[in-house]
Amino acid sequence: MKFGAIDIGTNAARLLIGEVIKEDGKKFVNKISYTRIPLRLGESVFDNGRINKKKTEQFIKTMKAFQLISELFEVKELRACGTSAMREAKNQKKVRNKIFNETGISIETITGQQEAELIFGTFFLMDFDKTKSFIVIDVGGGSTEISVFTNGKKEKSQSFELGTLRLLKGKTPDDAWQNLHTWIDQNINQAANFQVYGTGGNINKVHKMVGGQGMEPIELAKLSKLRHDLNSISVRKRMEQYQLKPDRADVIVPALDIYCTIMERMNASEIIVPKIGLSDGIIYDLNKKHQKRIKNLM
Repeated sequence: MKFGAIDIGTNAARLLIGEVIKEDGKKFVNKISYTRIPLRLGESVFDNGRINKKKTEQFIKTMKAFQLISELFEVKELRACGTSAMREAKNQKKVRNKIFNETGISIETITGQQEAELIFGTFFLMDFDKTKSFIVIDVGGGSTEISVFTNGKKEKSQSFELGTLRLLKGKTPDDAWQNLHTWIDQNINQAANFQVYGTGGNINKVHKMVGGQGMEPIELAKLSKLRHDLNSISVRKRMEQYQLKPDRADVIVPALDIYCTIMERMNASEIIVPKIGLSDGIIYDLNKKHQKRIKNLM
């Protein structure tokens, strides 16, 4: 059973076509098709608090393309979720209504908490010791979420107005970094043996750039070196030397700034990158609800 998940982020919009498969008693999201459009809603929202006319037109075209791709793959159900930039856009309701009228796609603007819960739904399908304490750092274009888990249950979670595109645009609140540092100092025991996981498009790319394989952790020293190397050259040079797309080449340094700062503050020496995101979580959630409906009819 194929489902479609649309993740409307601050930096990009993504469509994942996938299905939940069970093998050897374990479930996982099988990714059939993935499309990413560098929509960058945050450019407009962070400047004037609204999604401007040009971005709205691009938004509509993106959703029309996603609708056609979903029809091509004959998805059972399609769900679209807007995150940080959509939450902050004063005219988000008007834009969502316009998109629905022109494409039939209903967009939900979800909270940071809802976003994290969807991601964690798929996260727990992974094969790892869930009794051990672990921390998940999710860095997006508009915000960063840190969640602390003990014995498989979320103990603490906090969202910060620190995101890659927000930093790039110089739209980060003056107290954002201090709020991050204070929260880490008050809520994370640096002496505890936490495993640290990173989610988000940039850390996925970084994992590949440093030659990471599977669930092999990345050492903080490697992240710091890559951040230094990238920061010392222009965006164009980053594109040439590291084969980065334009919309990745500029935000990858702010992303590394956030990950490295958090890891240094937590005294974490390495980070694991499971390559799981919001779209995976949406697929898994759609499948769960579909299976529940079938069960209720029996």
